[in-house]
Amino acid sequence: MFTPSDMPDLTGSVAVVTGANSGLGLQTARMLAGAGATVVMTARSQAKFDEAEAEIRPRIRMADLRFVEMDLADLASVRAAAATIAEEFDHVDLLVNNAGVMMTPEATTADGFELQLGTNHFGHFAFTGLLLDRLLAADAARIVTVSSGAHHMGEMDFDDLHQQRSDGYDTTAQYGRSKLANLLFSQELQRRFDAAGVAATSVAAHPGYTATNLQSTGVRMPGGSRIHTVADYAMRVLNPLVGMDVEEGVLPQVHAAVGDVEGGSYWGPQGFREMRGPVGPAAIDPKARDRASAAMLWDLSVEATGVDFAALDADRAVPSA
Repeated sequence: MFTPSDMPDLTGSVAVVTGANSGLGLQTARMLAGAGATVVMTARSQAKFDEAEAEIRPRIRMADLRFVEMDLADLASVRAAAATIAEEFDHVDLLVNNAGVMMTPEATTADGFELQLGTNHFGHFAFTGLLLDRLLAADAARIVTVSSGAHHMGEMDFDDLHQQRSDGYDTTAQYGRSKLANLLFSQELQRRFDAAGVAATSVAAHPGYTATNLQSTGVRMPGGSRIHTVADYAMRVLNPLVGMDVEEGVLPQVHAAVGDVEGGSYWGPQGFREMRGPVGPAAIDPKARDRASAAMLWDLSVEATGVDFAALDADRAVPSA
């Protein structure tokens, strides 16, 4: 069972955490910085980073924290953030794809993608690919993608990924789809690492039912329907009763980031329906293991984002140790 006392010494390593200004991302950044890592914290504004730094600094006075502005719902912002990181660092040891949105009203990203899929999957797909050269320059980089138990209810309708032709917008179904996409991506990335013979690891994790602002932010966005009002009320009631606190809920993704794990593995709480409890292997829905779906999603993601992961070409790959 992974606990904070199991954190290794990360002095000299560079870690990038998306959505590091609050909730699970903030706690991940705090733990990594406390172990000695240089932590690049992405957030959508300087003000959000400043608030996060004010949370960390009193506990970890010598924390090496760097701010990079990024909005995953805007590929231009993603490209700019990756370029900033690549300019400052010659390698990245750890990337935690943590940020996300949940059960938002119907909306699109700056690039016209459905908001939940565009933010949770396409944004992170592009960011990972744009940082791939720096990740492969590390001795043994690790990419952690945060999914959810909601991936079990997700369906990859490749004819209508963005629900542009469906009868009405189903926010819950689309959230499940985005989280299934996260796992498909994580699994496929490991397959491509293996095929290229690179010394890098792709793993995934989920926080069970952890009480954070994620549950409330999306459902309270303007334009919500009755289902968002009901969900908001339900989460206000359930969060303090059922939800784990952030310090406990973050452990699966921190274990995935620094623990002894295998590529392609998935980690989460071990209690009832994986909602809470000690860290252990999480159940991966057969849909998330489907290689044909993963390959199709990969190709569609390359086409949609313009990020092709060319660093994994066989003639450019970094040899495995």
